[in-house]
Amino acid sequence: MHSNCLDCDNMTEIIEVKDIVKVYRNGVKAVKGISFSVSKGEIFGLLGPNGAGKSTLLKMLSTLLRPTSGTATIDGLDIVKDAGEIRKRIGLVAEKMILYDYLTPYENLKLFGKLYSIEEKALDERIDDLLKTVEMDKWKNERVKNFSTGMRQRINLIRGLINYPEVLFLDEPTLGLDPHSSVEIRRLVAKLNREMGITVILTTHYMEEVDALANRIAIINNGEIAALDTSENLKRMISEEKVLEVKITNSAKAIESIRELDCVRDVSSRDGELRIYGQGENFVDSVIDRIKSSDSRIISIKEIEPSLEDVFIKLTFGGE
Repeated sequence: MHSNCLDCDNMTEIIEVKDIVKVYRNGVKAVKGISFSVSKGEIFGLLGPNGAGKSTLLKMLSTLLRPTSGTATIDGLDIVKDAGEIRKRIGLVAEKMILYDYLTPYENLKLFGKLYSIEEKALDERIDDLLKTVEMDKWKNERVKNFSTGMRQRINLIRGLINYPEVLFLDEPTLGLDPHSSVEIRRLVAKLNREMGITVILTTHYMEEVDALANRIAIINNGEIAALDTSENLKRMISEEKVLEVKITNSAKAIESIRELDCVRDVSSRDGELRIYGQGENFVDSVIDRIKSSDSRIISIKEIEPSLEDVFIKLTFGGE
């Protein structure tokens, strides 16, 4: 499901970020000298735990927050000196939906379009095109308050496109959506990128989302970039690491004992299932022996390929 930015390395860079820093008044240094570039037509993913600095970075790039130091440009325009001009060229779909419930999709889009001073006839044509793109044209004149969350998010998504931006910032676009609606939004983002050539900056906590959509991914931790590469290359970073997916009885008692093994880097638990990370020829046998000696019984065990989530956990929660 990756977008059609097939050779982003040879494309024009539309975003340039150099040593950007943000220190808040309370002294918290949220972003610590981050540098990267984004190619025109690329979908660029930003991953990071809560408080890592990704939202602060997004706010600076979308001109909502001034950096303390460093520079960033969008299409050659400086985010501080040329903020007004940049706002004409970008779209922002924030975590919170910005829609008026008692207005129709047409009325909502008309209102936001007028803020950009788009000529009446051109705006009407644009609204019709965008509604068709997200398959919402048949509900053009229904009140938004009657829509499902997924339908509302489709309108919210194209609200950020009403000015036909060159760069679209998406902050948690599928947060709170059911699985079906989430898949629909991802499909639409890929379609908009493919058909309109829009550069997309995507922040999300959903690994499968960024894995499916992004050409490259930056993992941010403690205000710095811990890694930046394609999903495939990021996974290769821990290709020597082994990952065991295990279901056992008395898991709480066994976890600490498993962690004590020299060959084990970390153990995580979710919904009664353990993920055990480690290395070495005897890793699997050592884990099995330790589980048995902890008076636990193995219900199921399998070795799996490292995932993007495994890379994320290693880079943001420690591990050598």
